[in-house]
Amino acid sequence: MALIQLFLQATQVPVESTKNMELSLWDLMVKGGWVMIPIILLSFVAAYIFIERYYVIRQATKEDVNFMNRIKDYIHDGKIDAALALCKSTDSPSARMVEKGINRLGRPLQDISTAIENVGKLEISKLEKGFPTLATITGAEPMLGFLGTVIGMVQSFYAMSQAGNNIEVSMMSDGIYTALITTVAGLIVGILGYFAYNTLVVRVEKVVFNLEATLTEFMDILNEPAKSSK
Repeated sequence: MALIQLFLQATQVPVESTKNMELSLWDLMVKGGWVMIPIILLSFVAAYIFIERYYVIRQATKEDVNFMNRIKDYIHDGKIDAALALCKSTDSPSARMVEKGINRLGRPLQDISTAIENVGKLEISKLEKGFPTLATITGAEPMLGFLGTVIGMVQSFYAMSQAGNNIEVSMMSDGIYTALITTVAGLIVGILGYFAYNTLVVRVEKVVFNLEATLTEFMDILNEPAKSSK
C-alpha cells in the first residue's frame, strides 16, 4: 500500500505547476530512457518496409483486363512471337507467368502448368520480401516496452533503497517515466505494425488469387484447340 501511495503522489502535479508546465514529445522520449532508442529505430524500419512493400504490391495488383484476351488471340492465330513480346512489355507477375508458359509450348500440359506455378511462387516470394522482418518488429516492440517497464521499476526501487528512511516522491519519478513511456511506445508501434502486416498479407492474397485465375485461364486457352479439333 505504501508503494501505491508513493506512485500516486509521484504522478500528481499541483494545479499551480500545471499551468506553466509543457512536456514536448522529445521530452517524453528522453524520459523514456535508452530503451526508446531501439523502439524508435525499429519503428522507422517497420514504416519503411510497409510503405515500400505496399507500393510494390499495389503495382503487382494492376492488371490489364485485355491482356489474356490478346494472348488468346495471338496463340490461336499462331503468333507466338507477338504473344511473347506482349508478355515482355507488360510488367506484372501474371505476364511473367504466361511468358514462362508460352516458352514451354510443345511440352506436356502438366509440365507447362508446373513451370507456370513455379514462376508464380517466385513472384509471391518477391512480394513477401521483408514480411518476416516486419512481423518480428511487430512482436518485439511490446517486449521492448515491457523491458522498459521492468527497468523503470528497478530504478524506482533502487532509488528507494538508497534513500533509506528519507524517501521522497521525486526519487521515483524517473523510473516511473521510463516504465510508462516505454510501455506506451512499444504498444503503439506493435499495434500499428500488426495492422500494417495484416494489410500487406491481405493484398498479397489478392495477387495470389489473380495469379491462380491467370494460370487457369491460360491452361484453358491451351486446351481449346484440342477440344475444337474433335
